Formats: sequence, C-alpha cells, structure tokens
Amino acid sequence: MLPLCLFSCRFYEGASLKGEALIDALPTSLATASDALRWTDFGLSPIAWDFGTLSLFGAEIEMVLRWYSLAYLVGIVLGWWYLLKLLKQPGAPMARRHADDMVFYATLGIILGGRLGYVLFYRPDYYFDHPAEIIRIWDGGMSFHGGVIGVTLGILYLAWRQKLDWLRIHDYVACCVPFGLLLGRLANFTNSELWGRESNLPWATRFCESFSADATCVTEGPPRHPSQLYEAGLEGILLFAILWYLFWKTRARYQPGKLVGTFILVYGISRFLVEMVRQPDQGLENLGWGLSMGQTLSLPMILGGLYLVLTAKKRAERMKPVPAHEPA
Repeated sequence: MLPLCLFSCRFYEGASLKGEALIDALPTSLATASDALRWTDFGLSPIAWDFGTLSLFGAEIEMVLRWYSLAYLVGIVLGWWYLLKLLKQPGAPMARRHADDMVFYATLGIILGGRLGYVLFYRPDYYFDHPAEIIRIWDGGMSFHGGVIGVTLGILYLAWRQKLDWLRIHDYVACCVPFGLLLGRLANFTNSELWGRESNLPWATRFCESFSADATCVTEGPPRHPSQLYEAGLEGILLFAILWYLFWKTRARYQPGKLVGTFILVYGISRFLVEMVRQPDQGLENLGWGLSMGQTLSLPMILGGLYLVLTAKKRAERMKPVPAHEPA
C-alpha cells in the first residue's frame, strides 16, 4: 500500500509524473492564496485614536489610545456586568458590594500579575537590562498565566477579608473571563503580534513585523497562521459557550470548583493545541523537553482543572439544598 504523504514527503514509489506535478503545484497555489491575505489590507493599526501631543512642563507627551488598552478596559466592564447578572441567581456566593470590590482586586491582579508573569516567564533577560520598559503595558506583553495568579490572589484576599467561599467566587469569576480573552486576542491581531508559525494555508496572513514611530508598517513577514484568531475562537467564544451552558442549564454552580475547573481545563487544552501553530517567543520554542513555554505553563492548568471537575460533586455536600426548580 502506498504511503499517504501528500504533505510529508515530496516523491513516493510508484508516483506518476502527473501526480508529482500536481503536488509541486499545490503548495505554490496555496502560497499565492495566502499572499492575498495581508494584515495591512485590513486597514488595522495598533492605535485606536490619536489625540495628538500634549505639552507638559516642556515635554511633549503623545496622547494615544491603543486597541490593546481598550480591550482590557472593555473586557473588565463586560465581565463586571455579567458577574452582576450571575449574582442575581439563587445560590450566589457573595453580594453586590463584594462584587464591586472583586472587580477592583481582579483588575489589579490582571494588570500586575499579567505583566510580571510576562516579564518573568517570557523575557526576563530583556527586562532585566531594560527595567524602565516593564511599565509599558500599552505596547503589549501580558501573560495570561500570570494574570490568573494575580486574580487568584485577589480573590483569596477578598474571601479571607469578607469570610467568603473562595472557590465558589472563582466559579463565578471564571464565567466572566472569556469576554476579556476574546477582546484581548482580537487586540493581539490588531496589534500584529503573537502571530503563528509560517503556513501555506489559504487563510495564512502576512503580518507586519516592524512598525515606524507613527505605527505605520515597515516590514511584512511571510504568510503565517492567524493564531490570535484561533485563540479568540477557542478561549473566547467556545469557552464562554461551555461555561454559559453549565451555569444556566445545569447545577454546576452548586458544585464548588466545577466551573473554574472547566475554565482552566478547556483553556489549558486550547492553549496547548494552539501553541503547535503559534510562533513562540525567541528562545522558548523548546525548553529541553519538547514543549514551548506556553505549553509547559498549560500542563498544570489541565491537570488542576481536571482535578477540580472530577471532585466537584464531593464538595457539593457543603452547599445548602439546591432549589427544586433548578435544572438537573
């Protein structure tokens, strides 16, 4: 039997010249199709609005609003709005006043944890030499894993201070995070950053790999996977749909840890898979055990999420009786 190696090998035993010519022509046609998708053709720019410059104490300060910053702001506001809707349902683990405090702590955790996580996990050598650039979060460079740690610490502090169930708060907050993930990944695409590996697929995109001072594209790279959009679909849309179903159509919120466990499990699997086509940061493609940094950081999430989901029913015993009208 002839091996099926259309994309893995060039020639095989028994192939006809016509077949070889077809295989030769296929990658070229795909590359031509992918060349038609250029990031610059979408009319995108990292800057949402440019308000000009402001003269302050003799210094010229650029007044710009970037899509990256706007994504975080809108994601937090949408998450807050959705959290209030969830808390109106029976069995809520905290009151409205707690939710307002939670948004404040979560915001600090996202910003500080996300940035410090990126600095420590991905580019410690660079930021050690350029410490002043650590605060330049508007230029991009946030770690989701670091943000998770930051938000977790914020929830633990709130739960300790208000004597609340920290795991159930995690359940509710987890349902709100996909808003920020979706907008954040779309902002990554708009920023022309965190693109994928080189590809000949028809939807491969040529991203801008260097910008001028006014955010004009200077250098275009080869066709690549639009991995930011893959992640937006998996971490944003799919993850939200799964958590929405579990919260509104099942009794998952009465099983402490099930919702947050599902969140980190699905996120971990999604991120692990996308890392196969995402271009890792330089030097972090292979850490010595065949995985990228993103995949390595996702493994504990997969294991931890699986544990929380499988043990959630045992923790349901500490909950008050579930209202009879709740779904099974």
